[in-house]
Amino acid sequence: MKQDKNQMKGSPVVRFDIGCQSSEATQAFYIEVFGWKMNPSQHTTDVDTNSTEGIPGSITSLGHEPHQYIMIYIQVESVTESIESIEAHGGKHHIGPLPTGKGDFFAWVHDPGGNMLGIVGGE
Repeated sequence: MKQDKNQMKGSPVVRFDIGCQSSEATQAFYIEVFGWKMNPSQHTTDVDTNSTEGIPGSITSLGHEPHQYIMIYIQVESVTESIESIEAHGGKHHIGPLPTGKGDFFAWVHDPGGNMLGIVGGE
């Protein structure tokens, strides 16, 4: 079986998003329960988990469906090539590639079971 180049290099989970309808209420929950700090940015609120362990994340209110979601992002070399591989292996493309504003791109895809996940990397 031929290994995908992302498998050889590794494809770590590098980010999470928590989607919600009420950003304020969701932020308050995570601040009160877990002691997280919130840092508003242009389109989202970045989360500081007060730890050097784990991965960075954000709280996002899209203003449209899906309102409630938990998203993990997997680092890939090329978002476009990964979408092609995902589709070739029974997954589906949802949105993207779209620029992150930090010099890379992201897309949302579905695995063959229907779970949505994000990929992030070069176009």
